[in-house]
Amino acid sequence: MAQPRILIIEDERGLIQSLTWYFNREGYETLVAHDGVEGLRKAQTMLPDAVLLDLMLPGMSGLDVCRELRAGERTRDMPIVMITARAEETDQVVGFHMGADDYVTKPFSTKILLQRVKALLRRIDGNSDGNEHIEHLGVRIDRVRHRAMIEGAVLDLTPTEFRLLEVLLRQPGRAFSRHQLMDAAIGEGSIVLERTIDVHVKTLRKKLQSAGGPSDLIETVRGVGYRFRESHLETSEASS
Repeated sequence: MAQPRILIIEDERGLIQSLTWYFNREGYETLVAHDGVEGLRKAQTMLPDAVLLDLMLPGMSGLDVCRELRAGERTRDMPIVMITARAEETDQVVGFHMGADDYVTKPFSTKILLQRVKALLRRIDGNSDGNEHIEHLGVRIDRVRHRAMIEGAVLDLTPTEFRLLEVLLRQPGRAFSRHQLMDAAIGEGSIVLERTIDVHVKTLRKKLQSAGGPSDLIETVRGVGYRFRESHLETSEASS
């Protein structure tokens, strides 16, 4: 199975550090957001396997984040564990009503939290192949083997190029800003220019084309950033 990807949306820095260390040690890839707006953006952009979501967040509450995720076509089935310092039964009822799958109250045992996350991921294990393999317009990504191919030809990609291609390929037709792609492909907190993404996209396009693919699979969206082509028809029409 591919390394599970967990998004932690929490504003307590100490708790974030503790959870990140623990889940990394247990073989999980961790993503972090410190407020609700950032957390929602990362969930929609990077499509984690599960979300640990604090109820009380700056910018946008955990309940509102949960509501937005459940309303999204690509995020509606995303497992969500609510984390809160409030233990009132009404809070739990509201959390479940908004679509949370589970609920833990601070302070909590990280071991128990891990078991709850594992249980949620097991529920969607029947769809795990779809999480481990992504394929669209002849381009295929294997997350388990960390390998990308086009029409059967293996692409020689750097880790950043692989991550960039994965983000674009998982949501064909969606326009991503350069900032979103920087977060996803290069990593949060990296000090790089937005122009860096342009360089990575240019190189990725060349590698796709050199392996036999069309030159316009990754489309520039003027004033926004980039998106992966949604259909062969769109590609052929653009080429004509």
